Amino acid sequence: MNCSRRRFLRIAMGALALPAAAPSAWAQNYPSRPVRIVVGFAAGGPNDIGARLIGQSLSERLGQPFIIDNRPGASGNMAMESVVRSPPDGYTLAMVGVSSAVNASLYANLPFVLLRDIAPVAGMVGQPLVMLVHPSVPAKTIPELIAYTKANPNKISMASPGSGTGPHMASELFKLMTGVTMVHVPYRGSAPMITDLLAGQVQFAFDGIASCIGHINAGKLRALGVGGAKRVDALPDVPAVDEFVPGYEASGWQGLGAPRGTPAEITSKLNLEITASLADSRVRARLADLGAAPLALTPEQFGKLVADETDKWRKVIQFAGIKAG
Repeated sequence: MNCSRRRFLRIAMGALALPAAAPSAWAQNYPSRPVRIVVGFAAGGPNDIGARLIGQSLSERLGQPFIIDNRPGASGNMAMESVVRSPPDGYTLAMVGVSSAVNASLYANLPFVLLRDIAPVAGMVGQPLVMLVHPSVPAKTIPELIAYTKANPNKISMASPGSGTGPHMASELFKLMTGVTMVHVPYRGSAPMITDLLAGQVQFAFDGIASCIGHINAGKLRALGVGGAKRVDALPDVPAVDEFVPGYEASGWQGLGAPRGTPAEITSKLNLEITASLADSRVRARLADLGAAPLALTPEQFGKLVADETDKWRKVIQFAGIKAG
C-alpha cells in the first residue's frame, strides 16, 4: 500500500514538473522548423523591406528559414488577426508598425485588441516618412505646396498605402496642421501606391524612405520634407516638415510581435538574436543605404512604444474626425 502510494506521488510530481520544464526545452530547440513573419502589406513597401532584411539575418543566425508572408488588406488588420489566431509557439510572428497602433483607434470593431493580444518581441527599424510629390506638381517647397493646395482645394490626390497606415496618418496630420484639403486615395500597400505616384495618377504621398529613396535620387519623385524631428543623412538637402510646420512629427517604425501567450523564453531568444542582427555591420550599412536606422528595443521598451503611439494617433483621429475608408 505504502509502496503504491509512493509510486503514485513520484508519477504525480513528475507530471507537475513537465509544464515548467517545457518552455525552457522549447527555447533551447527553437526554432526547429521554418518561422513565418506575417506582413500586412504588399511586397516592396517599408514593412516588407524591414521584415526581409531582419528575416534573412535571423535565418543565418538560427539555422531555419524566416519566411515573409505578405497578406495585404484592411490596412494590415487581416494579417494581424491571422497572427492573433495562430498558436503561441513562436512560429508565427507579426510585423508591427505605425498602422498597427493607428488601427487600434481607427477601426471600432476589430476582432482583436492589439495591446492585449500581441506580445511585443523587439523593435527593429526606425525611419522617417518622406513627403513626396509627382514632378508635375508645381510646388518645389512645403510653403509653395501649402499655397498651391489652398488655391486649388481638392485638386491634389493624396495617396496612401491604406487607410490608417503611418503614411496616411502623416498626411492627415499635415492637413490638420496646415488647413489644406486633398482627396485621399488608399491603396493595398506602398508598392502599388508608388507605381501610381510615379505615373502621375496621384500627386502626393508620404512613404517610408526605404521604398522611395531610389526614385527620389533618380529624379522621378520630388521629396519636399521628412517627417522626423530633423533632417536625415540619406537626404541631407531635404528639410524636416517641422522647419515650416512647427511641431510636426511623423516617423515610421517597425518591430516584431507574437501571439499573446508565446513563452517568454522564446520571445527573449528572438529579442536577443534581433538585437545582435541590428548590431551587425552589414545590416547597419544596408539600413543606412535605405535612410533607416536600427531600433533595438527590449520587449518592454517596444511594448511602451506601441502603447505610446497608439495613444498619440488616437488623439489625432478623434480631433480630426478621421474615419476608416
